[in-house]
Amino acid sequence: MNYPATLSCTKFEIKNFDLEQTLNCGQCFRWKKQEDGGFLGAALGYDAVIYQNGDEIAVYSNAEDRFWHDYFDIDADYEGMIASFSGVEQMKEPCRVAGKIRILKQDGWEAIASFILSQNNNIKRISGIIERFCETFGEPIGNGLYSFPPPERIANCTVEDLAPLRCGFRARYLIDGAKKVCDKTVDIEQLYTLPIDDARAMLKQIVGVGDKVADCALLFGFYRLECFPKDVWIRRAVAEFFPDGLPQEMLAYAGVAQQFIFHYMRTRDQQ
Repeated sequence: MNYPATLSCTKFEIKNFDLEQTLNCGQCFRWKKQEDGGFLGAALGYDAVIYQNGDEIAVYSNAEDRFWHDYFDIDADYEGMIASFSGVEQMKEPCRVAGKIRILKQDGWEAIASFILSQNNNIKRISGIIERFCETFGEPIGNGLYSFPPPERIANCTVEDLAPLRCGFRARYLIDGAKKVCDKTVDIEQLYTLPIDDARAMLKQIVGVGDKVADCALLFGFYRLECFPKDVWIRRAVAEFFPDGLPQEMLAYAGVAQQFIFHYMRTRDQQ
């Protein structure tokens, strides 16, 4: 790609990390692979192009270096998390296939809205809806990308206003979510620290939000690593591998295990 002169390049190392798996595993929906191997996308109002060469990550962006350091959760001990799964025989293949995925530290409202829009959808279609959502209601940020619309922009919309998104029944849920975030029925700041059952119950006050969407929002938007969202892939895996429930060794980092299992199940069935 040709980068605007205003973009600076940040480089850092992440060991045992796979950029493509991390950006394409279903936890985020705004990154697209380019012909030169980089990923063009946006996070928290910044556009960026990101490359991986071995352990080195190069980010072309206007965000400060620390922003991407936090976004990719570089300080987290993923080796320790994976070691905690080592005694679980059923986790050996998921760790081998998908153990280089990291949980990104995304914006809480973006995660809530994205997973409301994700219901009964595949990743490609979700990405298309979110792209139209940003183009319609966001602001230009560079590289042909738009910011993620804040809840205040959506709370006063009608279902008809959201028709260009082609998101169907999800429009009503998204508007209700925006209203409840704005009036603090769903308190974004509290969701980081509330007991997990209370946090889940708070999110489920949004029309159309059940356990799966709530757990996805909490895991990917609020870094609640104890959450274990269950979609069709994960329910199938649990029935196959853990019919008696998750082993104790997995509970503290259940969300990390979930991503490994999810990616493993998807790729296994595609082979």
